[in-house]
Amino acid sequence: MMMNERRVVITGAGCVSPLGNDAESTWSGMKEGRSGIGRITHLDPSPYNCQIAGEVKDFSAAEFFRNSKDARRADRYVQLAVAAARMAYDQSGISEARNFDPTRIGAIVSSGIGGLGTLEHEHAKLVVKEDAKVSPFLIPMMIANIGSGIFSMEFGLGGPNMAIVTACATSNNSIGEAWRIIKFGDADAMVAGGAEASILPCGLAGFGSMKALSTRNDDPEAASRPFDRDRDGFVMGEGAGVVVLEELEHAKKRGATILAELSGYGTSADAYHLSAPSPDGTGPSRAMKMALRHAGVNPEDVDYLNAHATSTGLGDVAEVHAIKLAFGDHVKGGLKVSSTKSMTGHMLGAAGGAELLACLMAIRDGVIPPTINVENQDPECDVDCVPNTAIERKVDVALSNSFGFGGHNASLLVKRFA
Repeated sequence: MMMNERRVVITGAGCVSPLGNDAESTWSGMKEGRSGIGRITHLDPSPYNCQIAGEVKDFSAAEFFRNSKDARRADRYVQLAVAAARMAYDQSGISEARNFDPTRIGAIVSSGIGGLGTLEHEHAKLVVKEDAKVSPFLIPMMIANIGSGIFSMEFGLGGPNMAIVTACATSNNSIGEAWRIIKFGDADAMVAGGAEASILPCGLAGFGSMKALSTRNDDPEAASRPFDRDRDGFVMGEGAGVVVLEELEHAKKRGATILAELSGYGTSADAYHLSAPSPDGTGPSRAMKMALRHAGVNPEDVDYLNAHATSTGLGDVAEVHAIKLAFGDHVKGGLKVSSTKSMTGHMLGAAGGAELLACLMAIRDGVIPPTINVENQDPECDVDCVPNTAIERKVDVALSNSFGFGGHNASLLVKRFA
């Protein structure tokens, strides 16, 4: 077998989201069509145009770290990353394998923005007092690669370790590149995904200044409304989504439970604009087609597509154009397309990890999660977006899209394992 023909399967999944602090509770919220969005509680949001977000609630970081002091010395995004990664790693059971080799296991657990909370907190000291000393942990706490580094330290993993920053495509690129590392034989397993914690003054002010955020402050649960004619911007969410990828024979030898096979990954660039998507959808369509080609499946084989669809005016329409370019007649011939961001908000660099979870669970349970808040579907978004209520349907093949500022596009394709 050529190295690049190695099959890659998923043996663990962990998630922390506005819908719940583990994978199963997050998935239950998605199936139920429950919104995790509300008025921001951990800071006073009144100075900002957008005063709502999808916050992670009742989260305790200490239980996921070997040492509670290490948890306190980690930015919130790192705490969320380590929690989701540990849940995925524990579910996989990989460390219990008879021939466990930690040098053949790596991690790409990334963040689109990194430790914004740490940066804000420490910078405030300099503003208040010119001679103030910042924490010696400022730099290692805020950098975007430290989540991946800390997780490798927690478990002693000596394989490939890095972070990939592609804004809101971060999780999908991280998982896709981990897939590529395994396929080419440089590791037998990888822990991969993303985390984000940017519901902060800089995040709210920055995205708000761009007019990117919804201002439906009086009705937060209805604010994230992908594909709806009355959408007015995205709603920020926070959290983490991480999976364990493993080479098939490695997983089979230890009797692992296989959740699905990751068989396709596509990535491309719009090469168009700093933050706006290319209106014709050609960039994302290339990523989707590449994922289909890698997986060896035809467009009509895909049962479910978890859309990037953030609830912005330009973005949702551009993605629909891209889907039509990639799937052709199948858009009207049975393809189900939904956006779970309608419930979680946009988890930025963590979005792809949480949304791949939705694809895995759709395959497991035969349930396609809805797009909620679709009251008047935009005629330019003419896909079957599973409006408002989940549907039961066998899912054998699912694809997940994530796109980021800078024109980054990444698509992942998972199959029922057989």
